[in-house]
Amino acid sequence: AGWALFFWPAHPVVAAMGAMAILLGYAWVLALELVLLAVFAGADHAPRPGWGALLRAWWGEVLAFPRVFFWRQAFRADAVSDFLPARAPGTAAVRGVVFVHGLFCNRGFWTPWMRQLLARGRPFMAVNLSPPWGDIDAQAQGIEVAVQRITDATGLAPVLVCHSMGGLVVRSWLRGALAGDRIHRVVTIATPHAGTWMARLSGSVHGIQMRRGSAWLAKLHGDAAAAPDYSRFVCWYSNTDNMVFPAPTATLPGADNRCVPGVAHVALAFEPRVMRETLALV
Repeated sequence: AGWALFFWPAHPVVAAMGAMAILLGYAWVLALELVLLAVFAGADHAPRPGWGALLRAWWGEVLAFPRVFFWRQAFRADAVSDFLPARAPGTAAVRGVVFVHGLFCNRGFWTPWMRQLLARGRPFMAVNLSPPWGDIDAQAQGIEVAVQRITDATGLAPVLVCHSMGGLVVRSWLRGALAGDRIHRVVTIATPHAGTWMARLSGSVHGIQMRRGSAWLAKLHGDAAAAPDYSRFVCWYSNTDNMVFPAPTATLPGADNRCVPGVAHVALAFEPRVMRETLALV
C-alpha cells in the first residue's frame, strides 16, 4: 500500500507493478522451492512428480500460504479458543486432540481443524511452541502441559496432530517423557522425520537439527527403544512437498505412512482427505 500510494501520482504503472510484486513475492519463493525439489530430490520420490504436478502443487500453495500466514496466524491466532468442557457425571469419555504447529507458525494454523472439532463437541488444545527460535528439545516442554491438561479433562490419552517440525517436537517430548501410553495416536503431516534437503539452507539451531544426517536426528532415532511404537504414528507426506524432501524423509519405519501426491507443504495440512481421515482416528 505504501509503495502504491508513493508512486501512483507520477508513475501509476510502477505503482501497480511494484505493489503486486511485493504482495505476490512469496509466490516466486514457493516456485523456487519446487524447482529445487525437482532438481535435487533425485530418484527418492515415488511417484516422481512431473512438471504438471509441480505446477498444480505450486498453485495450491499460493492459495493456502496467505490464508495461513497473512490472516489466521497474523490476526486470528486466538479466534478459536481451546475447548475443554467439563465431563458430566455418568457420560462416556470423549477423546481429545492436541495440535502442534511447525516452524514460523502459531496456534492459528489449526483454525479450520479446531472449528470442525468444536462443531462436534470434541475437546482440543492448540499449543504455541516456545521459545520460537529455540532448539527443538526446548520447545518440547510445552507439549507436556497440553497433554496433561487434556488428559485430566477427558480421562483419556489424546491424539496428537502435528505439522512439519511439530512432529519432531512431539517425538522429542515422547523421548523425554518415556511414557508412550500417554498418547493414543500421533499424526504427523509433512514432518521431516529423517531431515530435509531444504534445512541445509538454514543456519538456525532448529534448521541445523533438521538437516539430513544431523547429530540431533541421529540421537532421536538412536533413542527409538525408549520412544513409543511407531505403529501408533500416521505419517502424511507428499511427493510435491516444497519444504520436506525427498518424500520418504517424512515417513517412519513401522508407521502408517500415507502419501497424498501433488500437494505442497502448507496445503497438505488442509487437504480434505488428510483432515477427514485424521479426524476419523479420534
